[in-house]
Amino acid sequence: MSSHPDVSAGLIAALGPPRLVPQLATLGWPEMLGLLGLGLLAGVVVATALSPFLGRRTSTRARIRATRGLPAQERILAIARILGRLPEPLRAPAYGAAPPPSDDRIEQLARRR
Repeated sequence: MSSHPDVSAGLIAALGPPRLVPQLATLGWPEMLGLLGLGLLAGVVVATALSPFLGRRTSTRARIRATRGLPAQERILAIARILGRLPEPLRAPAYGAAPPPSDDRIEQLARRR
């Protein structure tokens, strides 16, 4: 469709008259305010739906460090849940077959790939 003023005016003139009350055929400030409110509401819904994907995730190192203070076996198993695997050097201490290493050593072994 051309944006030339004469063509647009001719097309609009060729249309039939609106079947609505003249006040409903145009947007006034109450309608615009209602549309603005609906737009803001839609924005809040979209932002809420996307917030789990947009949030900053804590690093693996920080999650491992947050396990300090737990008993050694529980801490090793919590680290295994964080990593998705149980590092080989921590398997025996996790099940009580060997004495647990120090907190620093557990973190060092957990960070090793």
